[in-house]
Amino acid sequence: MDWAKYRTPSYDELIGSDGRPRPAARHLVEYLSGLSGRELAERQLAADVAARVMGITFTVYSDGRNVDRTLPFDLIPRILHRREWQRTEAGLKQRMRALNLFIGDIYGEQRIVRDKVFPAALLKQSVNFREQCVGVRPPLDVWAHICGSDLVRDGDGTLYVLEDNLRIPSGVSYMLENRMVAKRVFPELFETSAILPVDDYPSQLYDTLAALSPRPGDTPTIALLTPGVFNSAYFEHAYLAQAMGIELVEGGDLFVADDDCTYMRTVYGPQRVDVVYRRVDDLFIDPEVFHPDSVLGVPGLIRSWRAGKVALANAPGAGVADDKVVFAYVPKMIRYYLDEEPILPNVPSYLCHNAKDRRYVLEHLDELVVKPANESGGYGMLIGPRASRKEREKFRALIVADPRNYMAQPTLSLSTAPIVTPDGPSARHIDLRPFILSREDTYVTTGGLTRVAMTEGSLVVNSSQGGGAKDTWVVDLEEEAG
Repeated sequence: MDWAKYRTPSYDELIGSDGRPRPAARHLVEYLSGLSGRELAERQLAADVAARVMGITFTVYSDGRNVDRTLPFDLIPRILHRREWQRTEAGLKQRMRALNLFIGDIYGEQRIVRDKVFPAALLKQSVNFREQCVGVRPPLDVWAHICGSDLVRDGDGTLYVLEDNLRIPSGVSYMLENRMVAKRVFPELFETSAILPVDDYPSQLYDTLAALSPRPGDTPTIALLTPGVFNSAYFEHAYLAQAMGIELVEGGDLFVADDDCTYMRTVYGPQRVDVVYRRVDDLFIDPEVFHPDSVLGVPGLIRSWRAGKVALANAPGAGVADDKVVFAYVPKMIRYYLDEEPILPNVPSYLCHNAKDRRYVLEHLDELVVKPANESGGYGMLIGPRASRKEREKFRALIVADPRNYMAQPTLSLSTAPIVTPDGPSARHIDLRPFILSREDTYVTTGGLTRVAMTEGSLVVNSSQGGGAKDTWVVDLEEEAG
């Protein structure tokens, strides 16, 4: 692989501005430099075949065909130094402690609203606030047991939090499978480099779920509730259930009895379920409480949860903090609940419900990224510098009509990493989604899912928008030196 022509429009994760590999990436870059273009192409082909054989797929709904596609995988990993990762990990743990305290407070005394740190109007207009959760205290006082926080690095090398995904975060199975593919393609590098492992996530997730059981003295029965095979993340649901050795169920497989306990239908008769890891949205989880015509959920499940007879992860209502407008208040939450300064900065944000911010956004639509409060997957947003005048005018009208639902952020020059192309390494923009598990302690994956915009110049990394993935290596240089 020839790096002589490699150019990047931003901060690059592997190659410094002087054209030399960054310290944590030196071993990898030297190794890749010893491979011919043909050898590299063969290894990329081997990685693509492995991904297809493993069934690493996702579903795209936007083209109207609902087709399962193999997630594009680029074999050049993203490299992070362990020292930087330790700070990032501490920042994510701090963030999750504050977010869980915020959710509990919102469904409890609402001190943060009473003290005017968080605006009452934002809460009143929140589409993810669930009245049915008021007064509930879930096990360990944890609401968001599983979180995927999206991190981006700007052109100056600063690592920012872009958003927190607290409802039903997905993608961790791709992180695990990417590592398996990378080990097949680069076995020699895993023997000679101090690459920290990620394969303990299923056991960590199982322990997190088991800790929620209302029957702590017994081995818990845990079920993963999936919407079914047509859901875009079904691959992940099946993968995690198998990896943890728990039941994969759909709504019709469970029922709530008169004793308020949740049971699973089996060939041996009803079996009580202690914990449900639900991958079904709040509004479809219980037709007795939310959408009455939902066939995805379980009638009475919220009643069972409120009675303390079953634990739900993530807890219903956790999405009140999974809101791109609420996101802007996380630094204030950290100061308010923890009396600490945030370790990781937020991407600067403009909130359109604020008159001054709204005026700025409307005057600078051609410079900003505008996002609706509760969309995901890269849908429904405006990338101002790349939008047409018609698209910007459409968003102007949307913001004026419903300012609470919109926020804006600067168009960051996202960091890049090289991907394999027929013409040699070529820079593509990336982000990073680590996964955080909250229980009595907090666990953070070593690295996470690096998503990559496979189209040159694109800033959209979501798989639903054509993005791909890379393995993420956190490298311990001290261990390598030893």
